[in-house]
Amino acid sequence: MNVSSAFSRIVLGAALVVSTQVAMAQQQLVPAQSEVQFTARQMGVPLDGHFKKFSAQVAFDPAKLATSKIALTVDTGSATLGSKETDAELPKPVWFNVAKFPQAQFESTAIKALGGGKFEVAGKLTIKGNAQNVVVPVTLTQSGSTTTATGSLPIKRLAFKIGENEWADTSMVADDVTVKFKLALTGVGKI
Repeated sequence: MNVSSAFSRIVLGAALVVSTQVAMAQQQLVPAQSEVQFTARQMGVPLDGHFKKFSAQVAFDPAKLATSKIALTVDTGSATLGSKETDAELPKPVWFNVAKFPQAQFESTAIKALGGGKFEVAGKLTIKGNAQNVVVPVTLTQSGSTTTATGSLPIKRLAFKIGENEWADTSMVADDVTVKFKLALTGVGKI
């Protein structure tokens, strides 16, 4: 390989890296239009809560799903059920153990198009240091320059050790929890 050819390959490689970084930088979460909620049941009564602080790193190209990546990080200490007493319990070791595990994370491993703006996003969900492979159904809608990703994911709280010791009894707090999200993003190409 001559020097000119090697130089051309380096320049092309650098251009690809820069274009990928630019595409990723253009996709930004719009926090004011986004939310991450959860619903649990205590003694059969639904308890709705949400996380006040979360972030997303998105490199999504509907035409290149194999190289698309989605990561969501949630600050577990920002969980609220709207009650001062309950909110004081959530950061404790038996629930989210915020001191040791301040964040929950989802990282995609594969994205599959289902048509009509619907996708399946496979990935790893990690809460309290416990990782589970999950598949999240996601619906994308576009309005102007904003793309909104919505979906819900049922999880088993005990698989993540949320509610340990006496709280592991599912007759008080059900094992099933539904996590719902709405993520507004800018910079996503036409679906």
